[in-house]
Amino acid sequence: MTPLRVGVIGAGRVGAVLAAVLRSRGHDIVSVAGESDASLRRAADLLPGVPVAKPTAVARTCDVLLLTVPDDMLDNVVTQLSASGAIRPGQYVVHTSGSHGLRVLDPATRAGAHPVAMHPAMTFTGTVRDLDRLPDCVFGVTTGPADHDWALSLVSELGADVMWVPEEQRSLYHAGLAHGANHLVTLVAQAMELLSAAGADDPSAILRPLLGAALDNALAEGDAALTGPIVRGDVNTVRAHLEEIAATAPDTLPSYVALARATLDRVVTDGRVLPIRAAAMRRVLDAAEANAPQPGRSTPLL
Repeated sequence: MTPLRVGVIGAGRVGAVLAAVLRSRGHDIVSVAGESDASLRRAADLLPGVPVAKPTAVARTCDVLLLTVPDDMLDNVVTQLSASGAIRPGQYVVHTSGSHGLRVLDPATRAGAHPVAMHPAMTFTGTVRDLDRLPDCVFGVTTGPADHDWALSLVSELGADVMWVPEEQRSLYHAGLAHGANHLVTLVAQAMELLSAAGADDPSAILRPLLGAALDNALAEGDAALTGPIVRGDVNTVRAHLEEIAATAPDTLPSYVALARATLDRVVTDGRVLPIRAAAMRRVLDAAEANAPQPGRSTPLL
C-alpha cells in the first residue's frame, strides 16, 4: 500500500494504538488531536514526536482521517469538521465505531470524501500490549463498493482480518460483541466476588483455567459445550446456589437468575432437559426472583 498521510482525532485507547501500528508499517502520522491528560499521555507514549493539534488542523493536513472518538460524539465531530471545510474531496474519512455505519459520515461524503466504517473487534488497553494483539483481531468493515479494496488494504496493513458488515446490520454486529465482551467482564467480576466470599485468596487463579477452557469449548462447540447443574437438571443444587447468593451477594442474584433462565431455555429446546424437570427448575428461579430484596423496598419487621 502506498504510504499514507494519516491524522487521528481522538487519541484514546483505539486511536493511538492503530496509529502506532500504521506508523510501524511506514505510514506518516501527521498529527493527532486529544484533550484529556490520558489521551496526551498515550500520544506521547505510542506516537512520540507526532504533533498534537486541533481537530480541524488535523483534518486539513492528512489524506486519511481516523476518527476514534466515542460513539455519541461522532456525529457532531463529522458535522463540525465538514461544515468548517476541513474535510475535502478525495480524502478518506474512517471511523472505528462499532454501532455506526456510513450514515454518520454523510456530511463528509457530501463534502466529497470516501467514507469507511472500520471497527476493531477487540478490547484495548491503550498501551504497547495491544500492538501484538492486533494481528489476531477482526475488523467489522462497512464501505461502498468503490472503496472496498482500499479498506481491505488498510486492514491488511494493520495485520488483521475483515468481516464485511452491511449498513443495516451494524447495531446487531455491535450488540453481539458488547453482549459477549462487556457482559463477560461483569460475569467474571461477580464470580470472583462469590469465590472471595467463600474464602478464596486468589479467585482469579481458580477461575482462569476454568473460564479459559469454557470459552475455548464454547467457541468451538456452541451450546454443546454447556455443563453444570442447569444442563443436568439439578434443581436442588440451583436452589442452594440461589439461597447462598441471596444471602451473600444479592446484587448478583438477578444476573444469575437471568442467565440460568437463558441456559435452561437452550437446553430444553435441544432436548437435554425434559420439560417436567425444566418446570421444576423454573419454579425455583421464580421463587428466588420473587423473594429477592428490591432496591428501596424495606423488609417488614417480624
